[in-house]
Amino acid sequence: MKPIRFGLVGGGAGAFIGGVHRHAARLDGQFELVCGALSRDPERALQSGRDLGLAPSRSYASAEAMFAGEKALPADQRMQCVVIATPNRSHLPIARGALAAGFHVFSDKPATATLAECRELAKAVAASGLCYAVTHPYTGYPMIREARERVARGELGRITKVLVEYTQGWLATPIEREGNKQAAWRLDPEQAGASCCMGDIGVHAFNLAEFVSGLTVRELAAELRSVVPGRVLDDDGTALLRFDGGVAGVLVASQICTGEENNLRLRIVGEKASLDWQQMEPNTLWLRHAAAPAQMLRTGAPGTGAAAAAAMRLPSGHPEGFIEAFGNLYREFAQVLRGGAAADSARANVQGIDAALRGMAFIQATVDSSAAGATWCKLSA
Repeated sequence: MKPIRFGLVGGGAGAFIGGVHRHAARLDGQFELVCGALSRDPERALQSGRDLGLAPSRSYASAEAMFAGEKALPADQRMQCVVIATPNRSHLPIARGALAAGFHVFSDKPATATLAECRELAKAVAASGLCYAVTHPYTGYPMIREARERVARGELGRITKVLVEYTQGWLATPIEREGNKQAAWRLDPEQAGASCCMGDIGVHAFNLAEFVSGLTVRELAAELRSVVPGRVLDDDGTALLRFDGGVAGVLVASQICTGEENNLRLRIVGEKASLDWQQMEPNTLWLRHAAAPAQMLRTGAPGTGAAAAAAMRLPSGHPEGFIEAFGNLYREFAQVLRGGAAADSARANVQGIDAALRGMAFIQATVDSSAAGATWCKLSA
C-alpha cells in the first residue's frame, strides 16, 4: 500500500511537537509528508519547508494557501490528510478549512480553544463525512493497553478509586519572559484559551483516566492556581472527580513542581486488585492484589495480552517510548482511513471527535469550578 500523503500545519523551526509528529508518522511507513505550512511567519514557513526537503511549490506560506494549492493538484498527488501542530486558538479555523477542502484531520490536543468552538467543530466533522482524530499519545503505550484490557475483563473487581497525576517543573520560573516560545504561547490566553496547565497536561491525565478505567467523569470540583507571580493562566491545579456510579477520583496537574520532568502516573483501584503505571517507566505495569504478592508486568514478557502485543514493535527488553506510542496513534488512524477489517478494531483506540469534546468539557469544567470557588460542576456532554 502506498503511504497516506499528509500536510503539516505548524511544527517548523523551533517547534517541539512538529518533530514528534514527523518521526511518529514515519515509524510504520503508513504516512508521507508531502507539503506544509510550517509557520505563521511566511519566510520561516518556506525555510522550514526547505530544511525538510519539501518541494518549493508545496511549502506554503499559510494553511489556506496549502488547502487551495493541494486541492488543485491531481487526486493521486495531493495530500489526503492535514496534521495540525499549532497553538490552540488556531485549531478550529485550520480544521474547519481542511474539512471544507475535503481533507481528513489529525490534530494536536486540545481540539480547540473553547468548548463552544469544539461543538462547532463537531458539526463540521459530521457534515463532512471525513475522519478526525485528536492526539492523546499516552493511550498508545503497550502497558496502557494492557491495563485497559485487564480492567475491562474485571480483574480488579468493582472500581473504587481512580488517581491520576501529571507533574512537570519546566514552568517553575517565569521562562516565558525570557524568550521561551513554548512557554509563552501556552501562558497567553489569546493563543492557549482559558487554561494553561489543565489545557496542556491536565487534559491528558483526564483522557487517560477515562480511557483505562472505562468510566465517565460526570462532575468535578477544581482549584486552579497561578503560582508564578504575573501569570494570567493557571500553572497548577487539582480536581476531585466523580465517575459513573459515584466512583471517586483525584486529578493533579502541575507545571511548577521544581525538578520534575514529565511525571504522568495512573492508578486504578478495585476491590480485588489495583494497577499502577508511570509514563517515565512505561514498559512496567504493577498489578497489586489484595491477598497475594504484587506482580510486575513487563512489555512483551509472558502474561501480557493481545492488546499490548499489538502496540509493540520490539521484543521484550528493548525499550519503547513516547515516539513509538505516538506512532501507534498514526498507525491506527491510517487503518481507519484505509477502511476494511483493521479499521473496526482501530476505532476503539483512535481518539475521535467525541474524545475531543470530552477533553474540552473537562477543561471548561475545571475553569468554571475554580472560578466559582471549587464548587462541583457537571461536565457538559
